[in-house]
Amino acid sequence: MTNLTDWGFPQALLDRVNQPENALPARVTAVWKERFQLITQQGEQYARLKTKEFFFEAGRSFPTTGDYVLALPAPGDWQLVETLPRKSFFSRLDGWRGVEQAVAANMDLAVAVQSLNEDFSPKRLERYLTLAWNSGARPLVVLTKADLPGDHGEKLAAAQETAGADVPVLAVSAKTGAGMDQLQACLTPGRTAAFLGSSGVGKSSLVNCLAGEEVMSTSGVRERDGKGRHTTTHRQLLRLASGLLVIDTPGMRELGMWDAAEGLSAAFPDVERYFGQCRFRDCKHENEPGCAIQAAIERGELSQDRWKSYCQLAGESRASQRMKWGQQSRSVSKNRRQGEKYRKNFSGKA
Repeated sequence: MTNLTDWGFPQALLDRVNQPENALPARVTAVWKERFQLITQQGEQYARLKTKEFFFEAGRSFPTTGDYVLALPAPGDWQLVETLPRKSFFSRLDGWRGVEQAVAANMDLAVAVQSLNEDFSPKRLERYLTLAWNSGARPLVVLTKADLPGDHGEKLAAAQETAGADVPVLAVSAKTGAGMDQLQACLTPGRTAAFLGSSGVGKSSLVNCLAGEEVMSTSGVRERDGKGRHTTTHRQLLRLASGLLVIDTPGMRELGMWDAAEGLSAAFPDVERYFGQCRFRDCKHENEPGCAIQAAIERGELSQDRWKSYCQLAGESRASQRMKWGQQSRSVSKNRRQGEKYRKNFSGKA
């Protein structure tokens, strides 16, 4: 019998979970569209949602990789009936559909991975850190390919300045093993770490190095721009021999904000420290007299680039908030119409 606590399932949650209809606790280890891979007390199983409507109408969270769930055993695919409370949840805006896209759940560490090649981007790192803080997990920055020739000091300094003093920034090489001891010290057994980053930054190579064997397929990057192909095609939770739990995710070139107000506060304390210090309460931080933000920029205490980044990400977060409220309003209206139709059909009226 599989011990679910070895897979990060909290014992306290196992002790108090209500298991209706003989449903059993499980953890989602992979997602393929409408099919889920689970680790259960009976080993590895596959499952499908009871129905989408069942989850949608009851306001249940749709499961993603790392979720704790309840599932009903069946001869074929099991039946998912409940997503249990999450301790952390990383999501982004799906720009194509304009909806929230779940990436990973119940991780202790959100590891933002960037490469020390031409694709290194402090701006992209700001996005990952904002969403990482917003998820409820602890952020960690890992800069891969430290074996590349050249002096990486400037990029390391830029990453640490972006991350802030409370977030470790590690430079590592999966090829030579440089820096891996420091990384291993952060990734203790029993913890779940979600590796997040663009395609080609070396997430899968990093996971293989941590595992001591090839557990994820890898591919190279294009020489002309240092960018890579999507090696990982689905989100997967792995348990390494060390006891560390790793969620490897497909590369994300676009990372839209989804209602990340709390993450902004944690990722940009150097900006928000000036809020409330302006002469006017409704200051827009543009050309108003007595603006604390503009004064800090003039004194060199706050960079113009950091302020612009904050404004851009805050604007995207507010837009996604409005989008979410609109979707919730439409869902309520749809449920109300369905309820009225049901009552009409079964009330004896034509």
